[in-house]
Amino acid sequence: MKLLTGKKPAFPWFGMDIGGSLVKLVYFEPVDITAEEEQEEVENLKSIRRYLTSNVAYGKTGVRDVHLELRNLTMCGRTGNLHFIRFPTQAMPRFIQMGRDKNFSSLHTTLCATGGGAYKFENDFRTISDLELLKLDELDCLIRGLLFIDRVGFNGHPECYYFQNPSDPHSCVKKPCNLDNPFPMLLVNIGSGVSILAVYSENDYKRVTGTSLGGGTFLGLCCLLTGCETFEEALEMASKGDSTNVDKLVKDIYGGDYGRFGLQGSAVASSFGHMMSKEKRDSISKEDLARATLITITNNIGSIARMCAVNEKIERVVFVGNFLRINTLSTKLLAYAMDFWSKGQLRALFLEHEGYFGAVGALMELLKTSEDL
Repeated sequence: MKLLTGKKPAFPWFGMDIGGSLVKLVYFEPVDITAEEEQEEVENLKSIRRYLTSNVAYGKTGVRDVHLELRNLTMCGRTGNLHFIRFPTQAMPRFIQMGRDKNFSSLHTTLCATGGGAYKFENDFRTISDLELLKLDELDCLIRGLLFIDRVGFNGHPECYYFQNPSDPHSCVKKPCNLDNPFPMLLVNIGSGVSILAVYSENDYKRVTGTSLGGGTFLGLCCLLTGCETFEEALEMASKGDSTNVDKLVKDIYGGDYGRFGLQGSAVASSFGHMMSKEKRDSISKEDLARATLITITNNIGSIARMCAVNEKIERVVFVGNFLRINTLSTKLLAYAMDFWSKGQLRALFLEHEGYFGAVGALMELLKTSEDL
């Protein structure tokens, strides 16, 4: 499938999204290199390609998400594999130093970058690695990257999915779907913080609102409350905890449901409400605290997203961002919240490549010609 055509930029082809917590990097590995090209290819370029594609981990914190790789993709007339790599933003100085060590600037490639870090680290790239960044708007890149990945699909499968029967834990199942006629959609991007966009077309959107309580808040509070160090560790603890030991529920106040307004007894009335009691504080586990923190952050995002959808009169709500990575607890809770509070009118949609769309959008800018993509 030919998707992008025009004059080809020099290899290597990268797109970067430098966020507040994570750096997301996408790399296009050409697999149609001719014998002549291989002979002319400088050793530097071969070294970078070998390093990125022969490893699944880079140092202590860099990871290539092999399960997300898009194979045999045609971009700009070349066939290759698209690789998805992430590492913590705090490791950015080491990445910049690696760019210098591998003499990246000699390749005369353009490094397209989006996210706040494209501005924060711009001078470091220039002075340490002799690299100029082409800085791009992160929301433009997010939307463009999302629509592109949904269009090409996930190795023959749909990129998008939802949860069937989200209100019933026993019959709730993940189902693939297509983002056919995606507009308008409410796009909820959950990273360190949260941005909520009303998207009417690829180039027509507005930022409706956001909240500072996002994935960074979840991990930061978990580090304080439980002593954990990583997102993975925090989620593992949350999966084993019971938030009802921490949160005060409707039934703790009413003795059951609040029937007049359809509030079930199991609904959270006050997040961390039990923590006013010393007896309760003494009886909870770190896992309970992690679970309650996850539920608190997720419920807040779901509540704001639903109100925005109602106000903007949009029925399609799409959740993306690295907060949802390996986070089935939150995706199912968001699906339940959208379904329950809208009485089945709103369906939460999710995407397999979660937090990589900004980086993909940056890569597409690199490959952009005077023609529309």
